[in-house]
Amino acid sequence: MVDKQNLNAGFTGTPTEQPEGLTKVAKSAAKEVQREAYTVVSGVREHPHTASALLLTTGIVAFGLGYFLGRSSVEGSTRKYWR
Repeated sequence: MVDKQNLNAGFTGTPTEQPEGLTKVAKSAAKEVQREAYTVVSGVREHPHTASALLLTTGIVAFGLGYFLGRSSVEGSTRKYWR
């Protein structure tokens, strides 16, 4: 028979070996992203009008930039739209 304690080893609790290499970097990066996301969310909660104004302004600027880039690519073409 197989010992049930050996079957559960490694699947419960925390690992005995500390992460190293890529695993350590990935966990560190994930913690930093969580911390930054929490900071942004708490800032938005404290200043909702400023956050919505920034979001709206960014959207307008992005739309305008896309519009002008699209218009400039059409103006350089000699081919008509309906052909």
